[in-house]
Amino acid sequence: MSSGLPRTVKAVDTSELIRLDTEAIECGLNRNHGAGWLVEFADPAAVHYLWPVLVHRAGHRPESSPHWRCMLLLTVRDGQQVFSLLDVLPASFEDLPETLDAAMKTEVAHRLNCGGLPTQAQWSELNS
Repeated sequence: MSSGLPRTVKAVDTSELIRLDTEAIECGLNRNHGAGWLVEFADPAAVHYLWPVLVHRAGHRPESSPHWRCMLLLTVRDGQQVFSLLDVLPASFEDLPETLDAAMKTEVAHRLNCGGLPTQAQWSELNS
């Protein structure tokens, strides 16, 4: 397993996203959505997108270090796409299948970098 950051975007369904979020919570990783948030608010039929952008090292959690901080293009129940972050263990990310073509990866990366997306926290504040 490599600790180098992969240069790819991967698609995940909601159940897989919830599994990854639960793993982040259980490992004590900082970027997660909190127990139950995705179950309540993520669109259950949507595809979401993870893009690793930072190798994060946590000295206080050597068993989970390094891990990858991923930008997340998350579709919530009202159909809106929001920006979020999720910490993912390298092995868990690497186990996700590569299903996107280069054009789709570029489109997702552009949306995350330049799309003017509301954050998950902003969306939560307006919809809670």
